[in-house]
Amino acid sequence: MPKTAKRYSAARKAVDPNIKYSLDEAVALLKQVATAKFDETIDLAVRLGVDPKHADQMVRGAVALPHGTGKAVRVLVFAQGDAAKAAKEAGADFVGAEELIQKIESEGWTDFDKAVATRDLMGKVGKLGRVLGPRGLMPNPKIGTVVGPDAIGQTVRELKAGKIDFRVEKAGIVHAMVGKASMEPQQLKENIEALVNTLMKLKPATAKGTYLRGAAVSSTMGPGIRLDPSALVRQGEV
Repeated sequence: MPKTAKRYSAARKAVDPNIKYSLDEAVALLKQVATAKFDETIDLAVRLGVDPKHADQMVRGAVALPHGTGKAVRVLVFAQGDAAKAAKEAGADFVGAEELIQKIESEGWTDFDKAVATRDLMGKVGKLGRVLGPRGLMPNPKIGTVVGPDAIGQTVRELKAGKIDFRVEKAGIVHAMVGKASMEPQQLKENIEALVNTLMKLKPATAKGTYLRGAAVSSTMGPGIRLDPSALVRQGEV
């Protein structure tokens, strides 16, 4: 068995796995234990009281984090004409129609982080589902990445600024990136609150019992820090 790194061991000692921390305490701990030589990603995991096997309990959506993710986002847009021009002006990294569809279909090219499509092109983009779907890159109206031509510019700007999408997994858990360790504590806190607020708004009417059952935050190389779900619910109430 390889020895646990001294840095990780020190981080584990700083975090008590038996305590459910307030969000302020957790964010402070994140800053303390994220000591890697690179800018660690901060992730939030939330366990929901839903059964994703039932379509009416599938929690899926998107949220514009107020301080972004701290990560550069490469956006591809399937558009033509004025919509393509608007996408380029908004900062899209790749814009096109038939030529991009062909490149992805023939080469399996996926060197981008987000994909957006105008509604008129979805008939052609739809055939890329086998390539883009498993990678979470397929444009989808439920997360706001299939839009009309007038909304292309705003959609691209939001994605470049750090809008993220999420969906509940089979075990009822939502995982999402909420920032970088280099961010200020208040920025991380507000990003987490934004995601929790959105999850609360998406609570299915058929969900029974406690909805937000547990949550934890962690940095790339750090241990999970359990959060007090009752405090998060109060912050997430709308």
